[in-house]
Amino acid sequence: MRYFTKQQQGQKEAVPVDLESLGQDRYRLTVNGKTYQVDALSVEQGTLSLLVDGQSYNVEFEENGDEIGTLVRGQVNRTDVADERKLRMRAAAGSFSVEGRQLILAPMPGKVVKVLVKVGEEVKEGQGLVVVEAMKMENELKSPKAGKVTEVFAKEGTAVENNAKLVVVE
Repeated sequence: MRYFTKQQQGQKEAVPVDLESLGQDRYRLTVNGKTYQVDALSVEQGTLSLLVDGQSYNVEFEENGDEIGTLVRGQVNRTDVADERKLRMRAAAGSFSVEGRQLILAPMPGKVVKVLVKVGEEVKEGQGLVVVEAMKMENELKSPKAGKVTEVFAKEGTAVENNAKLVVVE
């Protein structure tokens, strides 16, 4: 199956990703023409143990519509994922790029360490908005688009739940 992925942190073009099941929790994954052998084991709800070309990774993930949030080796990523059909529909509608009001949510429970923006501030795509500490790692959440900060819910030093509203960029 072919998918197209685009990281929400400044990636301009969607990347083709081919995923082929080889049976028994084994897959062939091809990203931008480079192929990987992957063994995947579901450890618990929202967590996978992956063996990718001999390297071991624990991946925590959550799905929010077409967006998938992942935590791999302390790094949080948000990735938009579309199959070929969905990508064609988006192209016809002209909506694969991030547009409109964007609500930045906490990727997992944690503590707001630093708020980097204020209401009314103009931000660039990929600019840091909030730093959240989760699982003893600090994660800078970045703006998915250029725009203006219209709301800031995050307060330094406060605890946040998974999917808590942090910042709105329009």
